[in-house]
Amino acid sequence: MIEFHLEQRTGVAPYMQLVQQVKRALRLGLLQPGDQLPTVREVVTMIAINPNTVFKAYRELERDGLVESRPGLGTFVRTQLRVPDRESLERVRVSLQQWLEQAAGVGLDDESVVDLLMDTLQKRRAALS
Repeated sequence: MIEFHLEQRTGVAPYMQLVQQVKRALRLGLLQPGDQLPTVREVVTMIAINPNTVFKAYRELERDGLVESRPGLGTFVRTQLRVPDRESLERVRVSLQQWLEQAAGVGLDDESVVDLLMDTLQKRRAALS
């Protein structure tokens, strides 16, 4: 089961953080079709968040066709996002870990790593366009 968390200093709305975390779990194969998301009550207990915020996140995911609400039963994953096989994913993860260690070795903090990654992704997209 997914365990939600909130980052206060990101500037991203709490409901959107929940949406992003579910999408990330789908992309990484951590959630599969048929898996149940935590109930609103469980999320509220887990991270001390307003229930309406959780409802809003779940509605957004439902609007995107990723989950479905089953009255009286809960919210369930409806579809899978494109996921590479676990072996390939793990190879990339190991490579990424090595890259992160190299970045830390030259003095990049987490924020700088994210900035570098985002800049590189934008340049890659521009080159592919």
